[in-house]
Amino acid sequence: MNKILDYIAEETGGTSYKTFKYSFEGIAVPSIDYDDNQEIALARQYIGETDRGLTTSKSLHEKSIQIKKNNKPIFRYFLDGSRRTYKVDDIAFNERIYPIIAGQIGVGCCERKSPSQFQKAALNKRNVLVLPDCADKDGDDVLFYNNLKKKINKIGIVEKHGIQIDKILSYEDKALKEGEKYEHKGIAKIQDEMIEEEKELVIRLVEQGKLTYDDYLLKDGSLEYKDVKKYSYRELSKIRSNYRCVVGASKMFNPELCKDKNKKNIAKKIAELPLYHRTPAFRYTNERASDVAFSIWYLRIRKIDRTIGPFDGILKVEKILVTEHEQEHGIDSDEIDLISANLINERCPTCYGHDSRWANHLYPVYLTERFIKSNYLGETLFLSLF
Repeated sequence: MNKILDYIAEETGGTSYKTFKYSFEGIAVPSIDYDDNQEIALARQYIGETDRGLTTSKSLHEKSIQIKKNNKPIFRYFLDGSRRTYKVDDIAFNERIYPIIAGQIGVGCCERKSPSQFQKAALNKRNVLVLPDCADKDGDDVLFYNNLKKKINKIGIVEKHGIQIDKILSYEDKALKEGEKYEHKGIAKIQDEMIEEEKELVIRLVEQGKLTYDDYLLKDGSLEYKDVKKYSYRELSKIRSNYRCVVGASKMFNPELCKDKNKKNIAKKIAELPLYHRTPAFRYTNERASDVAFSIWYLRIRKIDRTIGPFDGILKVEKILVTEHEQEHGIDSDEIDLISANLINERCPTCYGHDSRWANHLYPVYLTERFIKSNYLGETLFLSLF
């Protein structure tokens, strides 16, 4: 029975080498440059909250206790995106050999119905393939890959298992610079597709009227997205509006990018944040989209003497400045305190030792991640299609 790789080689005119198939999970790949690339200057004009006099860290411990007593958390929805990537073959075009990358993408959202009950709010799953640009022998780009996808999904082994390829992407096939790998370009394309799925899910929740000031969405990772320059001012305004009740919390961030007004690094100050304290909020605008501004602050949720690294137990928290008042004055400091206190209460109480990121885990986000990964196809089955 012919498999996907046989068909790709036949349709694109490439030479398949039937190389060893493997998962990239656990293999070092370059970090994605759009999750944490903010270079934040802590000058006075870049203050991201209404309390202009806050210059030191602030404790949210008492506020978090009060919220817990009242049992009124502001976060109801929890969103995460995940992907598994595989090298499934090498294929030759024009005397050069390129990898074929496959991936499973999962973007999910869980809803908290009660303190002890969570349920699925949404789950988007996508199986994708990434080929080099030169695989498109007709030069039709989207049309060619859509037709190829339709034909692949009619192959016997694919139909037999009731599985389909949802999208075929392509990466640049030009000669590599020193240190570059085509594998990394393919993985980055899958990462980009996952980010697009996250944005679409947020839009859907907004259109359904589910996100309000009483029911926030907590997203795992940064709210800053790549290639926002392609949007018009009107589209950017809509994006801002969609994220009115969305908070991003990054478990991993680069503290070297945060500097004070004299351009001196403040990584040490972030690392030495006392337990349950937050930094002042800082206003940040990306040069790729000057019309979208963020308020960013750091929050410690774990004792430093219980962790193995100086930044374990610290979250980087983000919220988009939506209204004109927020863009001029920053987010209301009371709202930042409320968000921070709620994040303290969301920290994961049970996964010590199970995951190396345990100190930065927020329990509902951790549950959402586990839910998404439980819906992946088994590696043996997925790779058998190729």
